[in-house]
Amino acid sequence: MTGDDSVSRIAKVAMLPLRVVQAIFAIIVLGTAAYVANYLDDIIRGLSPSELNFLIFTSVWTLLVVAYLIVVPIAFARTYANHKFAILGVEAVTTIFWFAGFIAWSVWLSDRYATGRVGGSAKAAAVFAAFEWVLFVITTVFATVHVVRTRGTHSTKPDPAVNVQEGV
Repeated sequence: MTGDDSVSRIAKVAMLPLRVVQAIFAIIVLGTAAYVANYLDDIIRGLSPSELNFLIFTSVWTLLVVAYLIVVPIAFARTYANHKFAILGVEAVTTIFWFAGFIAWSVWLSDRYATGRVGGSAKAAAVFAAFEWVLFVITTVFATVHVVRTRGTHSTKPDPAVNVQEGV
């Protein structure tokens, strides 16, 4: 077995669990960030920080992306396999969103004294957003490897590293 085969096998086995964890972390960040935004909205009267709003947006975006990357291969397997650059683009954009979101929120938090339940939720949102970024870096690498391996081909057969439904 070559190194390329082992990478494909690892990607094939790991992709669906990674997607599930990405969805769970997005829900956690959405919940904690919305809780903090609601608290700040009550205190500041209608103003929650744009950094926090972006983190909430990124969580919702991620839930849509994960749904796309799980459901579409089932319903439109042939079409999905031909759009490897779209998959890579969605992965890369989402990775950038999470990086920008957790950095911006962490910087905003660093200037404030956050304690209690709200402070803990604010810190949890930053930590889970950072973990979410790491997960998207991993899946973006898998998508990049797939694009590089299949460059110059127009195969309708999906790569097992990208198609999470194969064998399910």
